[in-house]
Amino acid sequence: MPGLPDISDFSLTLVIPGIMATGAFFLAIQAVMSMLTAAQTERIVNRRLQFKDRFESTSEAMVELRKSRGLDEHGNLMMPVRWFNRLVVQSGLPFQPAKWFGLSALAGVVAALAYMKFVGGLAAAIVIGVAIFAGAPLLALKFVAGKRMKKLSTQLPDAMQIACRSLEAGHPVATAISLVAKEMQDPIGTEFGMAADEVAYGMSLTNAVQRMAERAGDPDVELFAATVRLQEKTGGNLCELLKANTTTIRERQTMRLKVKAASSEGRVSAMILTGAPFIVMAAIHLLRPEFYGDVINEPLIRMAFPALFVWMFIGNLVMRKMINFKM
Repeated sequence: MPGLPDISDFSLTLVIPGIMATGAFFLAIQAVMSMLTAAQTERIVNRRLQFKDRFESTSEAMVELRKSRGLDEHGNLMMPVRWFNRLVVQSGLPFQPAKWFGLSALAGVVAALAYMKFVGGLAAAIVIGVAIFAGAPLLALKFVAGKRMKKLSTQLPDAMQIACRSLEAGHPVATAISLVAKEMQDPIGTEFGMAADEVAYGMSLTNAVQRMAERAGDPDVELFAATVRLQEKTGGNLCELLKANTTTIRERQTMRLKVKAASSEGRVSAMILTGAPFIVMAAIHLLRPEFYGDVINEPLIRMAFPALFVWMFIGNLVMRKMINFKM
């Protein structure tokens, strides 16, 4: 047939090595994927197990893990400002105050210099720099702590199911908590692991679980702790209680998602109203630099800009109150 190559023209000395090279290529890909899969399976699933792998004894790992969370060697809050210490613990971040405030100081200086360059006014620039220096770590910690609490709440039903299966197999409660610590990823794996270590070193189960709830800061974890305390005092089938709690927590999470969907329009409106002035101002400054350049040095404009930022901040707080439904 015209247009088709004659197979007899191909030399077997070229075809066979080509087939072998193709096969070797696919075998190499399969070997690499198998190695990556094995490494992912064998990797240490949470931060507490990383600490245990790094230190010789479990007690040393437990003490260092506590210190990295902003706690003392006994697991208590170590800073005099208790609410800030709780925020640090609930965020789950490594406790590095020098790094945090160094980055916030850099952000404050950059914001102050940018304000002086584009708007002008030393006093307002200093106020903005100090506000960012003081507020940036708090806002960042609060944001990270909120994200961590949401993830804890999402992981908790699976953790309780693992604990239930362990209890149904005849294991004690402490062993069930330890199993969750080995199987679950962060953040809940480390929290259950710290509770398991405290029980292993002599602390009562109720106190260890209560400490876990305080470190987590999540109401669903507090519900789990209350269930364990109630079962230890009154008796009963803990597995059945945990199953009921799992159903309750899943229903609460479904309701939270429905509320989030209902308030999505308000949240998007808040983001648009907040970002639009900055986008429009940047566009005008790029297209018509003289539009603001002719009046930027006027005293009234220099006083108006800080007032506008304050007014925008108040508006964001009002919109947040309108769309932030507590459950």
